[in-house]
Amino acid sequence: MNELFSLARGDAPLLVSIPHLGTHIPASLRDLYTEEALTVADTDWHLDRLYAFVREMGATVIGARVSRYVIDLNRPSNDESLYPGQTTTGLCPGETFVGEPVYKPGCAPDAAQRAARVAAYWRPYHDALATELARLREHHANVLLWEAHSIASVLPRLFDNKLPDLNLGTQDGRTCAEAVQHAAVDAMSESPYTSVANGRFKGGYITRGFGAPERGIHAIQLEMCKSTYMSEDAPFDYLPARADAVQSTLRRMVGASLDAVRKLAASNVDTSRL
Repeated sequence: MNELFSLARGDAPLLVSIPHLGTHIPASLRDLYTEEALTVADTDWHLDRLYAFVREMGATVIGARVSRYVIDLNRPSNDESLYPGQTTTGLCPGETFVGEPVYKPGCAPDAAQRAARVAAYWRPYHDALATELARLREHHANVLLWEAHSIASVLPRLFDNKLPDLNLGTQDGRTCAEAVQHAAVDAMSESPYTSVANGRFKGGYITRGFGAPERGIHAIQLEMCKSTYMSEDAPFDYLPARADAVQSTLRRMVGASLDAVRKLAASNVDTSRL
């Protein structure tokens, strides 16, 4: 078994990535972390279960096993901020979303240790994404990369007031074709959930780094409130009734976006560049 991520391959032009699914902190690192950090509260809990339906669509699904407190797979490897001027968390976060320290005093990784984590954890996940996208592009003119994320609905340190239930990001339309974004937004807008496109969350590094509609890769990030499908308090239980309800909306959003991708004209692309 791959200790870094799970990978289930499909043949449809759909890759679902869940980079913050992991809860594992290697034994060699655990003594560096605070007790609060060891609860890995900021995990995108249960998204593999919530998105299980995409396997019926023929999707390829990749999900991290290592916690974002070890390294955030959705940040640039050079730790450049994706939202300059706004409070956010970095490549090897020093604080939780609520502002509690992740590391015991004097235990935060230095530059060399961060570089080692990039090589050990970050690079293999990104290499796997590139490999799977290239594999799918060999058979499909256009491919949808769906970035699945979730977050607590109220986090004053990161954003004002309650977050909308569904937050779609395409870097203001840069990471996918217009028709693909419209399909996702229309399905989202028709749902009973509050929603916004390219609001506080415009897509993280994976969406921005891999989304290239001119090369047949159409990337969408969906950041959803955890309250739509689970308890936001420990032990972070999955709530089946809530989850079943929002899953219907997710099915429509992913399905509509995938249909839009399939209808796009073929793109002449050298897949060796992916």
